[in-house]
Amino acid sequence: MTKLSVNINKIATLRNSRGGNNPDVVKAAIAAQRFGADGITVHPRPDERHICYADVRNIKPIITTEFNIEGNCREQKFIDLVLETAPHQVTLVPDELGQLTSDHGWDTIKHKDFLKEMIGTFQSAGIRVSIFVDPVIEMIEGAAETGTDRIELYTESYAKHFHESKEAAVSPYVAAAARAVSLGLGLNAGHDLDMHNLKYFKQSIPQLDEVSIGHAIICDALYLGFENVIQLYKRQLQ
Repeated sequence: MTKLSVNINKIATLRNSRGGNNPDVVKAAIAAQRFGADGITVHPRPDERHICYADVRNIKPIITTEFNIEGNCREQKFIDLVLETAPHQVTLVPDELGQLTSDHGWDTIKHKDFLKEMIGTFQSAGIRVSIFVDPVIEMIEGAAETGTDRIELYTESYAKHFHESKEAAVSPYVAAAARAVSLGLGLNAGHDLDMHNLKYFKQSIPQLDEVSIGHAIICDALYLGFENVIQLYKRQLQ
């Protein structure tokens, strides 16, 4: 069964836009687990524009499922945070400073030695490692040589072209997944997966271990929960 890890970064974005602690990311993590999430994902960035480093420390004690921390392992502050909080999984993403969102995978050939060092550091602390990669066979093969436990397929291209031709959109991911599995790699996926394209992706890649989804879940929660909240507020005025 493929696990769903809910990324709560957007909860923190909303909080930070106003100041204070509403919405509360710890409360959001507790609720997501209670509602059936198989895990919680956070992606702290150096500028702390959404999830803050303190949030990660506060969330860790309430995790009852699985904790996945994504981030840039070229930042010593990130490395120290992961080793301190010891999540079940760390997902290494090649973000650049100030990058709006993750938009490319690792060049696992060019950065093989660096990745091997980082992966070894986290694995020595008992943390499972996944690395963010594009659905390119050479990058998958390079990932296997780094010693990583899993890869996370960067799925923006699939989501972008899904409505044009879902078969063509998923084709490189099917090939990449098959190669990853043949090399003994676990398989995660994430970025722009949503209620419309997720089922077909899973059906096409049954070997999928985990998907990490945040933005789409928060957007759908606004729409699907909007009526209920308005009615709850109306009741307070009766």
